[in-house]
Amino acid sequence: MSLNSPIIAPSILSADFAKLGDEVRVVLESGADWIHFDVMDNHYVPNLTIGPLVCEAIRPHAQKNGKPAMIDVHLMVEPVDRIVPDFAKAGANLISFHPEASTHVHRTLSLIKDNGCQAGLVLNPTSPIHLLDHALDQIDLVLLMSVNPGFGGQSFIPSTLTKITQVRKMLDQYRKTNGRSIRLEVDGGIKVDNIAAIAKAGADTFVAGSAIFGKPNYRDVIEAMHKEIASSI
Repeated sequence: MSLNSPIIAPSILSADFAKLGDEVRVVLESGADWIHFDVMDNHYVPNLTIGPLVCEAIRPHAQKNGKPAMIDVHLMVEPVDRIVPDFAKAGANLISFHPEASTHVHRTLSLIKDNGCQAGLVLNPTSPIHLLDHALDQIDLVLLMSVNPGFGGQSFIPSTLTKITQVRKMLDQYRKTNGRSIRLEVDGGIKVDNIAAIAKAGADTFVAGSAIFGKPNYRDVIEAMHKEIASSI
């Protein structure tokens, strides 16, 4: 279990794109904390989604308690560096990428920071956690994929729970040594009925797409998720 307060970050990949601004506004008003923004390039992953122009368009709608809400951009693109400044300019607050998609991971992390954003690294289900070893000083978040990236609506891969526990131990040890907390985000197949187990394993930030946007009342789902997280403590 993490010491960080839990964050629910709905993925707008599952939202109604015909009224995206309204969807962003309503889901934040319904209790969501961040907006998760999935970027796919039909190259690193076999799908094509949204880019900086859409991020810029939703930025005015992403408000939480009268202040700009966190837009959490997950880049499933290759190469990474070319697009980072565009997303920073479009209003992203945190930019995460896959280390396999960058020729020089440290340089990409520095680029994200230099453009005024927080930085994250993303591990696929089969990516080893040692990829984080030399990057912890530069990152604010680790994102563990609990599905194979590229499409929404997939089922949670159960072995991810073990990986969450392993990364949580790594991040806790880092915090004890360096006094700095790094968030642990999980993305893929998260629902009300499994979020407690994911929280208990050590996640503190939860991406949910169809589990929220696929339901008629976003607030009911988000409140149920927070209740399940609280029960896991």
